[in-house]
Amino acid sequence: MAQFVPRNAFPHYGAIPRSYFLGHHRAGLTKMKSMLSTIDYVVECRDYRAPVTSINPMFEEALGKMRRLVVYTKRDLGSIPKSSAQKIPQTERKLQSFDPKSAVFFTSSSSRPDVGQIIKHLRTDAEAPDKLVGCRVLVVGMPNVGKSTLINNLRNSGTGKAKALKTGQQPGITRKIATQVKIIDRENGSHVYVLDTPGVFMPYVPEAENMLKLALCGCVKDNVISAITLADYLLYHINLNDPTVYKRWSEPTNDVVPLIESFARQTGLLAKGGVPMMDGAALLFIQKWRQGELGQFLVDDLEAEQQRREDPTQTPRMSMTQALRVERTTRKNKPDATSVL
Repeated sequence: MAQFVPRNAFPHYGAIPRSYFLGHHRAGLTKMKSMLSTIDYVVECRDYRAPVTSINPMFEEALGKMRRLVVYTKRDLGSIPKSSAQKIPQTERKLQSFDPKSAVFFTSSSSRPDVGQIIKHLRTDAEAPDKLVGCRVLVVGMPNVGKSTLINNLRNSGTGKAKALKTGQQPGITRKIATQVKIIDRENGSHVYVLDTPGVFMPYVPEAENMLKLALCGCVKDNVISAITLADYLLYHINLNDPTVYKRWSEPTNDVVPLIESFARQTGLLAKGGVPMMDGAALLFIQKWRQGELGQFLVDDLEAEQQRREDPTQTPRMSMTQALRVERTTRKNKPDATSVL
């Protein structure tokens, strides 16, 4: 039997949409900018599984030079503690080096103790000029990166109170800036409050693969990109890491269709006549990875990102103004492009 060779590149980028910039994203960003005079601190959330791609350059321009803390969420879904004892610290040090002017923290999707260090940091670093008003912290990030979950855990860790914000598996749960939530009590009255914000997507994603990465991590709704295409992209990454994670359904393969057919049959996702429900099965396959059941790995190449940052000849990332201009042009030329959004 020939040895399995995974694909070294993903070939299907042609029909991938490049935008998920919805009305409440634009409104949320505008509202954030108008509130900056009343905000003392910013917490930016990024998805640990796509630590580079989930950075929204619009925040850099919109939030300016405000004091900032960066939190990489869902670390447990992007790394395996037992087998990666050396790799995890290396990954975290590299990510910290990408933001030398900000404090950087890492949290898991379901572990509240992770936020203890963030609370400790905010107690000493998050100060406001008006101690009677307290310190107001704005929590920002791409859609569905875990902002509301982080705030609930901060509230529970800092004050012992139950969760205050609704959370969910799909983006768009938070559609407007929420009422402030107290996370730290101070004896001098300068309490720390956080405000949740709608996840804000980029107006235009220049690279199709980045759109696939964000969709895979759940930053866009599941009807924006074909479930089969997204499952194929996931299969591409799984095969580069550990193809044995799907051995109960298939031998190692680069062909997503028979894998999803087998997965559908074994999970009971069948239509009348025993026909596999391919889209539903593909979506369930993706959700299993999102829950950490099909391996834990990063979809970003941190070595390549470090080289890009160190190479002065590399083209800088698209600015907010450029992205908005491309988004408007794309919308004007292709009126149906956003119909699925």
